[in-house]
Amino acid sequence: MGKIISFSNQKGGVGKTTSAVNIAASLGVLGHKVLLVDLDPQGNATSGVGISKKSLKKSIHDVLVGKCAAKETIIDTEFENLSIIPAHISLAGAEYNLYQGNGAERVMKNALDAIKDEYDYIIIDCPPSLSMLTINAMVASDGIIIPMKCEFYSLEGLSQLTVTINRIKANFNSSLNITGILITMHSPRLLLSVQVMNEMKKHYADKLFNTQISRGVRVSEAPGFGVPVYYHDKRCKGAREYLEAAKEIAERI
Repeated sequence: MGKIISFSNQKGGVGKTTSAVNIAASLGVLGHKVLLVDLDPQGNATSGVGISKKSLKKSIHDVLVGKCAAKETIIDTEFENLSIIPAHISLAGAEYNLYQGNGAERVMKNALDAIKDEYDYIIIDCPPSLSMLTINAMVASDGIIIPMKCEFYSLEGLSQLTVTINRIKANFNSSLNITGILITMHSPRLLLSVQVMNEMKKHYADKLFNTQISRGVRVSEAPGFGVPVYYHDKRCKGAREYLEAAKEIAERI
């Protein structure tokens, strides 16, 4: 049975989508069959794997409002073992519909349960907010990965997110756990990075991935070409780091 992992952080600009795309692609490179679900109305994960949002006929919005089954929206990408359920800006309107229905927090779970066995991993890229879309992702998930920059505001946001995860676990999904905290855009020579890492090790040592994702030009460039960084430059540091992080994830869940 496939494992569902959500990449979530209500704080924007922490490398959430970049990490979701590159971890999904890296798991594919490692031989796992992967489905990436773009649950962010911005649709950056969709364009990040070379899918044109303008050409979409069906998207995750259609699944959430009951217009079609998840299987009908899946697109195979050009990358090894990687498919996607894409997102369009219309997804922003799906939240209103979700708030109106009974069992609204389980819509995503019900949709993905029908296809879960067809994949080794389903990776969900959540929006940068603790919204009904994010709650749906958490209820559907086996684990949460929290991408995080080394800055003090991120530490505050992490506390808030942990409270939300615990509430979801208590009320809707007793098997939900934090799979790990992935440090992104890491600069070990900066004093601030060192200080925040020390605080993280004090409070979240068991959740931190051994691999940190460094700041890198290739990682930043890749979305502009519509490819994960491994397919942009497999020899660069960022590609190697995401592969190592993907191996850690496969060991943890």
